[in-house]
Amino acid sequence: MEPDRRLHPRGRGPARVSTAAPAAPPVREESFLAHRPMLLSLAYRLLGSVHDAEDTVQDAYLRWTATDRADVDNPAAFLTTTVTRLALDRLRSAAVRRESYVGAWLPEPLPTFGPQDPAETAALRDSASMAVLVLLEKLSPAERAVFVLREAFALPYDEVAAILERPAASCRQLHRRALLHVAAAPRPAPPPDPARGRELVLSFLSAAQSGDLERLKAVLREDVVLTTDGGGKVSAGLRPVLGAVKSARVFAAVFARRYQGADFRAVRFNHAPALLIELGHRRVLYVFDVAADGLISHVYGIVNPDKLAHLAS
Repeated sequence: MEPDRRLHPRGRGPARVSTAAPAAPPVREESFLAHRPMLLSLAYRLLGSVHDAEDTVQDAYLRWTATDRADVDNPAAFLTTTVTRLALDRLRSAAVRRESYVGAWLPEPLPTFGPQDPAETAALRDSASMAVLVLLEKLSPAERAVFVLREAFALPYDEVAAILERPAASCRQLHRRALLHVAAAPRPAPPPDPARGRELVLSFLSAAQSGDLERLKAVLREDVVLTTDGGGKVSAGLRPVLGAVKSARVFAAVFARRYQGADFRAVRFNHAPALLIELGHRRVLYVFDVAADGLISHVYGIVNPDKLAHLAS
């Protein structure tokens, strides 16, 4: 499994641990750190937020240090259960906040580093894509938890039932409902390899900077969707833009008006090609879904500064 290196290796700093709990014995801390990449992956998929995932895993660490080790037969199961339950509490609170969110809500983007980890399953990679994380927002917290535990981490129903403190039959029903919701929405093709993805991003950038609508339309599918998340903090479209013609016009206008003198980098986020724009202290990120024909099918524009604050660390 790929360690999410932008998720800080020991949470948000030792001060929080030292003031809230006694120092953990080295063996116990090493045991926790061995599971931490998996726990961060789980929390991120459950919450769609790097910040909340880090805080959730840090809270799990505090519970780990306060628990008598003799009472824990299986550290991985204990920590997975703890993180899932803490994340569910956060999800329920987040659902209320997101009802008043201004415009479209998108997940906090997660950088993808280096070559693909061969030990990471396709399901695990897919569950971190922007498209799937957006779909998971439409599920109830319980449905989302069952979906992630079953689809991404392949836990058997009896373990999922124990984590959620529900009967296994109830978890099966929740899983079926979640699958129906996800299956009803269009899903992008697997992302292109890094070299092809970089080429596509640079082609998009060149066309957008030149304001050439025909070149822009040449890299966009006719039915492309542009979703922008400003969160009421930055000017952004409140509704998705549909179609290549309208999207090309938006990109040409935005790049001419807002991004003069900016630095541009072709990068990868959530296992997909992306364009990171930096203008002073301001950041903008476009993440691209790419269809099987090699054209861009969905653009996720994250301009809300709160969603990109973790990139400065």
